[in-house]
Amino acid sequence: MTISPWLTLALALPVLLLGEFLVKRIKVLARFNIPAPVVSGLLISLLVLAFNLSGGELKFVTKTAAAWWTWLISIGPEWLKRPALDVHRPFLVAFFTCIGLNASWSLVKRGSLALVVFLLLSGVLAVAQNLLGVPLAKLLGQSPLLGLVCGSLTLTGGVGTALGFAPELEKAGLANAAVVSVAAATFGLVAGGLIGGPLGGWLIRKHNLKSEAAATTHLESGQTGEAGILQDFRSLTGYGGRFIVHAIVLLVCIKLGVWVSYFLQKTEIPMPVFASSNTSALGFDVSFVRQGLVFPVYMGALLLGVVVRNLADAFKPGVIKSEIVDTLASISLGVFLVVAMMSLNLLDLKNTAGPMLIILTAQVVFMALFAWLLTFWLMGRDYDAAVMSAGQIGFGLGATPNAVANMKAIVERYGPSPRAFLLVPIVGGFLIDLINSLNITVFLNLLKQ
Repeated sequence: MTISPWLTLALALPVLLLGEFLVKRIKVLARFNIPAPVVSGLLISLLVLAFNLSGGELKFVTKTAAAWWTWLISIGPEWLKRPALDVHRPFLVAFFTCIGLNASWSLVKRGSLALVVFLLLSGVLAVAQNLLGVPLAKLLGQSPLLGLVCGSLTLTGGVGTALGFAPELEKAGLANAAVVSVAAATFGLVAGGLIGGPLGGWLIRKHNLKSEAAATTHLESGQTGEAGILQDFRSLTGYGGRFIVHAIVLLVCIKLGVWVSYFLQKTEIPMPVFASSNTSALGFDVSFVRQGLVFPVYMGALLLGVVVRNLADAFKPGVIKSEIVDTLASISLGVFLVVAMMSLNLLDLKNTAGPMLIILTAQVVFMALFAWLLTFWLMGRDYDAAVMSAGQIGFGLGATPNAVANMKAIVERYGPSPRAFLLVPIVGGFLIDLINSLNITVFLNLLKQ
């Protein structure tokens, strides 16, 4: 039995409402800032797992080739080929476009140094994940390549990076690399959604931190009042014509942003390639080939959103209302994340070997300690640093949407953090991928020697 992509999408609202209900009624979930989409999405995926283990067969189909749906997020030549895309991808792109539309130049200037520090920390994390995973794999009598899979390849890298490197891993000798990588990435997604919010909330309470952002968004400083998907819809109806204008701007940015991403993908830069050598003191030689940059699907729309926001501020300050953009972002993220979580195939985790679980568990503990003892302190030990620590756990163990969901759960309770919502998506969704790709390439070539 399969659930069609349209039914899957239709189920997003009731499942999200279920998550909000559970978070309100189960105090431990609220106290530890577990995102509502993670709660209900994971609950549904667990029920599907139980059903499949009992002898049934049920899965969610999330891809669609419907032309009217894929047009918005496809360039013309690609759209004519009727590509099968995730039905919830438009919501992902819409969310990150909203991040761009809220990135005023004044905010970017304040966060420039912090961006560099946060990127360096995230790069150190990616290398450290491999330095932890590879020796642990060897200690457990496994291929060191398994340690790389259970390191930055799937955790900082996510599913897309993992699948991209799977053919090279299989050539290097790791059997079933794609299946193992998906299992590790799924583990990271679940773990990142469960521990990021609790750690960020604990840091805020422990150090009595307060949001210093001006209460100019729909998230009031220190308190937010009623939150949730229904409240977001009520807010949109209250904005009237202004909502229509903002929705049009959002859709235009998404469509044009697809082309921006396309041209970014065509950009080529020299990338190192390592080969074994008997003459080099290092044991390998380095050469360079020109390769295209890899960008997440939403990067063009995010960058275009930044440009549109700052042009609007320059010619007519205040024309783009952050509270409306925030509301659109909240709805988009909720729908995307709940569909992504409830359609996880947890059977991949069932087949994960014991050594792999040991390595991944060690990685989760290390990630929490890294975010607490390094990221929080080096990012300033303030409220923004606590929110960014929760966000780093999200993308350091899985994906940028998880990072944002962790932060959203925190700011809905404690107050806004515009700096965190600007820096984390840029680093976690784009910049860290450049560093991590080089990191993975170095380790992969060294382990093949």
